[in-house]
Amino acid sequence: MSEPLLVRCPSCGATNRVPRDKIEAGLAPVCGRCKAPLPVSPKPVTVTDATFASEVEHSPLPVLLDMWAPWCGPCRTVGPVVDELAGELAGRVRVGKLNVDENPATAARFGVSSIPTLLVLKGGREVDRIVGAQPKAEIARRLERVTV
Repeated sequence: MSEPLLVRCPSCGATNRVPRDKIEAGLAPVCGRCKAPLPVSPKPVTVTDATFASEVEHSPLPVLLDMWAPWCGPCRTVGPVVDELAGELAGRVRVGKLNVDENPATAARFGVSSIPTLLVLKGGREVDRIVGAQPKAEIARRLERVTV
């Protein structure tokens, strides 16, 4: 059996143990104290210009945001790596994907001129930027600085 995730409740602040196998089975965990939903997802969420504030800026967890486009070859290389990291870091980092062709306002807001660009955001503010295809180990190393 794998180690359970320790997930802090955004509503009451309680730390909850969440078994990884329950997350992988698609169950939505709730806080043991206040019963609020816990921010745990083994898959990246789709982020748009309209949902950026709710999905990224108001996230209680640090966010890895993959800025990509379907025609981009390196984006298709990095995409599966980002998907793997979403599962491995569930409960510690929220992972999102934003299609820059369909959501130009957010791409312009962050000055994204080259893709793939991975933004690491904490409290809605950019704390790191990874441009171009990078190995999984490098992306994970950069994320470790924001996960506590």
